[in-house]
Amino acid sequence: MKILVVDIGGTSIKYACMREDMTMLTRGKIPTPKEGREELIEAIGKLYDGLPDVEGIAISMPGIIDSAGGYCVMGGALRYNDDFYLRHSLYKRCPVKIYMENDAKCAAMAEAAAGSLKDVKDGFVLIFGTMIGGGFIKDHKLYRGRHFSAGEVSYIATAREGSPDCENVWGNRCGTPQLCRMYAEKKGLDPSEVDGETVFEAVNRGDGEARDCLRRFTREIAVQMFNLQTVLDPERFAIGGGISAQPIFIEYIRNNLNELYTRCPYHVPAAEVVSCKFQNDANLYGALQCFLAYAGEQRDGEPQTGPEARQHQMGEY
Repeated sequence: MKILVVDIGGTSIKYACMREDMTMLTRGKIPTPKEGREELIEAIGKLYDGLPDVEGIAISMPGIIDSAGGYCVMGGALRYNDDFYLRHSLYKRCPVKIYMENDAKCAAMAEAAAGSLKDVKDGFVLIFGTMIGGGFIKDHKLYRGRHFSAGEVSYIATAREGSPDCENVWGNRCGTPQLCRMYAEKKGLDPSEVDGETVFEAVNRGDGEARDCLRRFTREIAVQMFNLQTVLDPERFAIGGGISAQPIFIEYIRNNLNELYTRCPYHVPAAEVVSCKFQNDANLYGALQCFLAYAGEQRDGEPQTGPEARQHQMGEY
């Protein structure tokens, strides 16, 4: 079987034609449409047209996704996908089996199937990018939660007082852009001229100010991982995203966790932390694994509309 696997990102769509054994036959990348849903459907449709022998489409995408219903509750970086039955619309253009899942959950599936979580029963994946993606593997299966948002760690409130606004949710405090802003402020640089590569070049050459920024940044990450470990008790955390390719990033997370456990007056289980195996291709491999494992669980029929759709969105269906 050949599957068209699509990873929809905020800037670009990565795609590949893959076999069930995870072999990539072809791959490429196109810009993500900015105009709206119709353009997105047509962009995927053109990829499908170029691969006439594929038997299914597996999709990784941002947002809160009801994968069984083919429904995007919230589109994440692509807000035009809010409240959208994408699978039904795409099927009219591409009449093959289609499965869609949240991108971080896809990454978790890749790691559980053949990566850093393959040998554990329960594991958690954290993907550090513009915000923070998360995926929870429970009993070797992807856990989605009642409202399809299990693992959505970006929205964890960090303020001791006040509301969980944009300044006080974990995803905006510990996404990669925040590390870049910290370093730019420390150095008196224009934030638009600083990226992750700039920061880690400074860290790896021993720049004390850059290392102090990384220490404070990973301290906040470690605190939330401490909390996740205490609540969910996974056997292992796998860290992904562009900056996870830097060994020193993982090292600083571990060091901060070790300090927290040393100072904690209670006996609590310690988090084990490793890097993701599949890195930037995790969403593609994971979307394929989700298609193979869960496509048979999808609900058939036309999408609900009106009040029924709202009940569906809130998890009442």
